[in-house]
Amino acid sequence: MSVAVEQFAVALSLLAALALATWMKVRRAEAADGSSRTVYLAGGKLSWPFVAGAITLTNLSTDQLVGMNGNQMLLLAWWEICGFVGLLILAFVFVPIYYRAGVTTVTELLEQRYGGGSSIRTLVSGLFLFGMVLIYLPAGLYSGGLFLQTLFGGDVPVIAYAAGLGIIAAAYTIAGGLRAVAVMETYAGVGVIAIAVLIVLLALHAVGWDLTGGVPAERLTMVGAADSPIPFHTLFTGMLFIQIYYWSTNQPITQKAMIAPTVREAQKGVLAAAALRILFIPAIVVIPGVVAFKLFGDVDDAAYGRLVGAVLPPWLAGVFAAAIAAAVIAHTAAVLNAAVGLYAVDFHDRFVRPVRDHWGLSAVVSALLTISSIALVPVYASAKSIINLLQQLNGLSSMPILSAFVVGLLFEGVAAGAAVAGVLAGVALYGGYTFVLEPAGIVTLHYIDFMVVTLAASIATALAFNRLVLGRSARLIGSTERHRVAADLDAGEAA
Repeated sequence: MSVAVEQFAVALSLLAALALATWMKVRRAEAADGSSRTVYLAGGKLSWPFVAGAITLTNLSTDQLVGMNGNQMLLLAWWEICGFVGLLILAFVFVPIYYRAGVTTVTELLEQRYGGGSSIRTLVSGLFLFGMVLIYLPAGLYSGGLFLQTLFGGDVPVIAYAAGLGIIAAAYTIAGGLRAVAVMETYAGVGVIAIAVLIVLLALHAVGWDLTGGVPAERLTMVGAADSPIPFHTLFTGMLFIQIYYWSTNQPITQKAMIAPTVREAQKGVLAAAALRILFIPAIVVIPGVVAFKLFGDVDDAAYGRLVGAVLPPWLAGVFAAAIAAAVIAHTAAVLNAAVGLYAVDFHDRFVRPVRDHWGLSAVVSALLTISSIALVPVYASAKSIINLLQQLNGLSSMPILSAFVVGLLFEGVAAGAAVAGVLAGVALYGGYTFVLEPAGIVTLHYIDFMVVTLAASIATALAFNRLVLGRSARLIGSTERHRVAADLDAGEAA
């Protein structure tokens, strides 16, 4: 038996053990009904370690391990360092808001804030689904398949690995809903982080704990130049708003913060995820890539897989393959569950017919989305850097969606139609920048800077449309309202 076959067998065995451990934990839960809260929020009964594990592994997939290390520079660590701030904002600002509202999806909060205006809820939910179905699901499967192909070698195509990962992820979502996904993410997260840290140590040992020799200075600096992926000044412009969007209003992440029984339990989980992020994640998503540059040169997204194959003992490579596969499966299952939840609650239940059994609907929609995601995998094979591509595509919806939350949470008297106008204006503006203005050299702002422009323009459009077209006056929510909200939250916690 060849080494690659042995590694593959080890990986399959560990994935089977993980599935068994998850099943044993989930089967001890109370009998589950087919409600949306049970299927998409685990019944709100999971403790803070599962909140932390689910949030961590929903984010930490091959998009980060393969994509960020594929840039082969330390600078990309800023995404994860700034994520720490984003998680603090989620814990102390948004978690209390979501629990007080009692929502299943973040889009339900928008409908509440805009006085029952369903148009903004439908639009934002559609944009979320667009991103999940066409970007996050296929990109995650592609990067996971690429890593496994690089690690194991041979003639197995990337799409075959991607298909296997997607099918297993769908099985978790269909069989156990978010409870199974969150439990699996927590168990797998321990192994993923442990082995990823070990790879950092082995990589540094392989180059004598010296990153400098033969590596250009621009790959070692933490102060990005104007033409780098993250110019330093963007840390003080668009980066903060990107983090607020991703961690506090993005359904696949915020959904994990709503699986706990209380605000306090959820906050403990989010803060634990923040601690894991600042302590471990920055190192594991950039140092291996820089070491790979020193050993192999500029190999882009193949860097992480080649490095792991070079520094890990053969018997451990199968273990790490299982950990990476588990991370991809967990990430895919989490996004899949979020997408199904958005479709079921925001579209099927409202526009097709009321959903009596979310388990049945989840199974059908999960299967369809898995097929479409696998079919789209080849689209991402031509990307030079998967992580930079994802960040740029994010801008099409991220800042426009964030504008709806900003206006809805900070102002009263704004109609849902005005928020819709702001979101559509933002999508059009960023789309024009990405596909026309920036390629033609008409606008030379970095895309992170232009995200601030997009956010400001979206907010301004919403407020102007509200006043000039709809004839309504927007009012900033004053201190009295903020104190009332705080008092309601305290009362809810006491109860």
